[in-house]
Amino acid sequence: MDQTQTEPLRPTSDGAAQSGAPWLRFYDSGVPHSIDYPEAPLYVWLDEAADKFPNNIACTCGNSSISYERLRRDAEICAANLRAHGVKPGDRVGIMLPNLPETLIAFWGVLKAGGVVTMFNPLYMEKEITHQVLDAGLKHMISYEACWPKFAKMRELLGIERYYIIPAEKAPRFPLNIVKYFTENRKKSNPPLPYDNSQLFPFAALLKGRERLSHPVERPKETLALLQYTGGTTGLSKGAMLTHYNVTSNIKQMGEYIGFLREHGQQTFMAVLPFFHVYGLNTCLVLPTFFHSRVVPVARFVPLELLADLQKYQATVLPGAPAMYIALLQQKNKAKVSLRDLKVCISGSAPMPVEMLHQFETAFSTRIMEGYGLSEASPITHMTPALGLRKPGCIGLPLPDTDARIVDMELGTLPLEPGKVGELIVRGPQVMSGYWNKPDETASTLRNGWLYTGDIASMDEDGFFRIVDRKKDMVIVAGYNVSPREIDEVLYEHPKVREAVSVGVSHPSRGETIKAYIVLKEGESCEPAEIIAWCRERLAKYKVPRAVEFRDELPKTLVGKILRRVLRAEEEAKTKNLHESHDERTDL
Repeated sequence: MDQTQTEPLRPTSDGAAQSGAPWLRFYDSGVPHSIDYPEAPLYVWLDEAADKFPNNIACTCGNSSISYERLRRDAEICAANLRAHGVKPGDRVGIMLPNLPETLIAFWGVLKAGGVVTMFNPLYMEKEITHQVLDAGLKHMISYEACWPKFAKMRELLGIERYYIIPAEKAPRFPLNIVKYFTENRKKSNPPLPYDNSQLFPFAALLKGRERLSHPVERPKETLALLQYTGGTTGLSKGAMLTHYNVTSNIKQMGEYIGFLREHGQQTFMAVLPFFHVYGLNTCLVLPTFFHSRVVPVARFVPLELLADLQKYQATVLPGAPAMYIALLQQKNKAKVSLRDLKVCISGSAPMPVEMLHQFETAFSTRIMEGYGLSEASPITHMTPALGLRKPGCIGLPLPDTDARIVDMELGTLPLEPGKVGELIVRGPQVMSGYWNKPDETASTLRNGWLYTGDIASMDEDGFFRIVDRKKDMVIVAGYNVSPREIDEVLYEHPKVREAVSVGVSHPSRGETIKAYIVLKEGESCEPAEIIAWCRERLAKYKVPRAVEFRDELPKTLVGKILRRVLRAEEEAKTKNLHESHDERTDL
C-alpha cells in the first residue's frame, strides 16, 4: 500500500465522519469517536471495581456470592502462591475449567502473578491438549477432576511441572448435578486424585495463606496477557499474542459502545458462553468487571434451565451465539418466563438469521446487538448500535478507534468502493502483536499495520459492514470455530482410509455440523459408525463428524488438490432442493 492508503482514518473536528469513516455518524448518542486508553495491566478493571465498589457482587453461583473485594483478595493470594510454586513473569499458565467462580479467581490470579493466561477447552482430547501445551511451552496447569484422566496419560509427554486440580466434592460452588456426575463416575472408573504436593496439588493450595501479590506490568503495550489459541483455517491452532493493552483497549471500546448500561447501575451478566473462548472470556468475565457488575457462571447450556436462571437472577445482559438464542426461542414454556430485566443480548461467533432475530426480540421483549470479531483482535471489531439504526444481516459498525476497509482479494492493496465485495481488513488498539512462534503466518496476516481477516465482506455508503462469506473452509459448529483440516488429519490416521475431506453442512439449530467424505483403501470395508467412533476418541465432541459418506473418488483440481468447495456446494444444493420440495408439498 502507498502512504495515502495507510494513513489512519480520523473523525473531523466537528464530529462528522470523513469520507473514509462514514460509520461515525451512526454511533448512538454519547458514544465517543475516539477514546483515551489506559496503558495499564488488564487487571486494572478488577482493581478499579474493588477500590470503588468493594461490596458489589462480583459472582453468584447457586446461593453463594463473592464481592469484588473478596475476588481481588483471593486472586492476589492465588498469585502469591503461583509465584511461590515457580511461576515467573511471562510464563504461560494453562486454565482448563468450565464456567465456575474458581475460573475467575484463576484468571485474575495468573495475571496478578505476571503470568500469561492460556485458556483450554475442557472438551479437548489428548491430541488437542498436546499440541497446545507443547506449542505454548506450559509448565503449570489449573484444571478440574474430570480432566485429570487425560493429563494422567500424558504426564511425561507434556512436561507440565505443576497441576492444580479442583476435586468436585471440594468445590462448593459446582452445580449439584455436576458434583454428582463427577463423584459417581470416579467411583466407577477412576481412583481418587493422587495428590503428592510435588507435581499434583489441590486448587485449594493456591488459596492458602495471607500473602498477596499484584505484579506490576511496566510495558502493557508489549507484555502479553493472553496467548489465545484459535482454530485457524489452515491446520493446527495458532496462538494469538494479545497484550495487556490489546485486551484492556477492547474492553474499553465495548464498554463505551454500550455505555448506556451505566445509567442503570450494577448489571447482572449471565455467563453461558464458555470462558475458554475469547468471546466468552471478554464479554462474560472481563466486561462485567469493567461495569463493576455481577457474573452468574453457567457450567453448561440447558435451554429450559437457562430461561429459569435468567428469571431467577434477574439477568440484564446475555452474551450468546445464534444457536443458543434459537434454542431458547424453541422452548414451549418460554411464554411463562418473565425476562423483563433483560436489557440487551449480544450475539456473535456466527450470523444471526434475520427472521430468528426478530422472533426472539418479540418473544422476550429485548434487543439483540450483533457483533463481529476474531481472536486476533481481542476479539471484537464491529457491533450494531445498541439503540439506533440497524440493518438486517449486517454486523454493524467498527468500534471507536477501529479502522476497517474492504480491499481487493487478489493483492489486498486496493481499497474498494462502498457496495463492492472484497476482503475485510481492520486495525486498532485491540489487534494482536502476532502469532506465537510463527513469523511467516504473522507476516501474511499483519501487513502495514492492518489485520487481514480472511473474511469476505462489503460496506455500504453508511459504513455498515456485511459478511458475505467466512474464512476459507472454516466451519462454525454451535458457535465454535472448527478447522476442517484438523479433522482431515485425524481421518487420514485411520488405517482403512485412503483419502478424506470434511466440510460444514447446514444445521437448523447448531449452525453447521461436520460431514466427512472418505475413499477407502482397496479391499477395505467400513461403516460410518467406525469412522465416527475413531474421531470421537481423538477430537472434542463438537468437532466429530455427524455424517460420513463413502465415495470411489473425490473432486480434485488438475494438480490433485481436493475441492472442498465442490462438496460444500453439493450439500447446499441438496438442502435447497429439500426446502423447495417441502414448499411444493405445502402448496398442494
